[in-house]
Amino acid sequence: MSQPDFDNYWNPDHLDQAILGFQEIQEEINYKKAQNTMRGLVNHLDLTISEQVGLETELNHLTAMLEKLDQSVVQIAAFGMVGRGKSSVLNSLLGQTIFETGPLHGVTKTVDNAYWQLNSDETHEEVQRLELSGWENSQIQLIDTPGIDEVGGKTREALAHEIARQADLILFIIAGDMNNLEYETLCQLREVGKPMILAFNKIDQYPEADRLTIYQKIRDDRVKELLSPDEIVMVAASPLVREMIRNQEGTLKQQRRRGKPQVEALKLKIFEILHREGKSLVALNTMLYASEVNEQIVKRKLVIREEAANQLIQKAVIAKAVAIALNPVTVIDLLTGAVVDVAMILSLSRLYGVDMTQQGAIALLQKIGVSMGCITGSEFVASFGLSFLKSLLGLATPITGGTSLLPYVSVAITQGGVAGASCYAIGQVTKRYLANGASWGPEGPKTVVKSILSSLDQSSILNRIKWELGAKLKRS
Repeated sequence: MSQPDFDNYWNPDHLDQAILGFQEIQEEINYKKAQNTMRGLVNHLDLTISEQVGLETELNHLTAMLEKLDQSVVQIAAFGMVGRGKSSVLNSLLGQTIFETGPLHGVTKTVDNAYWQLNSDETHEEVQRLELSGWENSQIQLIDTPGIDEVGGKTREALAHEIARQADLILFIIAGDMNNLEYETLCQLREVGKPMILAFNKIDQYPEADRLTIYQKIRDDRVKELLSPDEIVMVAASPLVREMIRNQEGTLKQQRRRGKPQVEALKLKIFEILHREGKSLVALNTMLYASEVNEQIVKRKLVIREEAANQLIQKAVIAKAVAIALNPVTVIDLLTGAVVDVAMILSLSRLYGVDMTQQGAIALLQKIGVSMGCITGSEFVASFGLSFLKSLLGLATPITGGTSLLPYVSVAITQGGVAGASCYAIGQVTKRYLANGASWGPEGPKTVVKSILSSLDQSSILNRIKWELGAKLKRS
């Protein structure tokens, strides 16, 4: 019986292949997770039609992020000052003139983009065949931006931040030693946390010794704390080549023409990044950007819901105040108030998308009542006493010839005001509970209730309720 060939089993090449294969599988799993998460986010935003108004831009961004994942699009954004050759660099990468260029400064006035098709058999001088794992059907989107010195400081910073946080890779184009504005912008872009390549363009305009001196100064002094030497490349997107031609008279004359772009180093650096971490990069950046957009949507949604909740609470407050003020029977007073409170809690739960039964609303009301302690106790005493007094005044009206009617109305308004103030507090506590995902959080109900009550100006609320209630009773 032959012995197994353990040397072949432990071949380092086989082990490397297995590790790479595992990395590719893990990368694909992460990418699918990102797709599923994004799809779930888009499909389950829990927004009503009215809540979507004013959020169109954010919702479109989320949809665009999902499409980006589905189509495997990697975005590369180019930044730089006017005249540094951003558009020329991108055109050189594309192999055709797509982005507008010209002798005048500031040709690019808006954000432009074009798609760069990747072919797995694309060859370069240094590489026989370039294989990008998982990118055979993918697209690279190149994004050209206006010069960073064309717009004001705040606008420039906002534009740079917005484009950079969407992009998966950032190209920063310079054409010589860096100035302060370029350095400041580079620092801002670095804070976004995206992979970055610094492209030193127009190297054909410098003698070799000068270009190396500038490169070393940039590498060792300017960006030492921001970029590694491996993230800096030298290119000539639209080089000028001198050549001698003979005119019709037979005289030799020197002429300059555009030569072949020298961007191979930049192409290879981009391909290297995509090959090493392409899909993971797109998935991570898309999820980070989507998380920011989703946070904006959630904040906006909570603001809209809070406005609607406050209107709902105010209606419940007046409804409870009116019902109790007009009802002369003590027991029915208290029962009516509880019914309005429960109805308000159920309405708020529907507004915040929390499933709650009537029993659940009653249980929540009881918990809030216990946590409110002396507030609900004083309400009960006041309502009971005022209701009893109101009943006596009502019964005495025929005997007194109507003279007890004015005190009756005054007592009714006071009783309604007390009940309304309690309803307002209950509504505010319920709103906080539901907005927190039907949870009191680590603080617990008593602490939450206490903090809300301490923030309420109860005298002001009571006066407002009594004023609205009085106006309503006069109209009825």
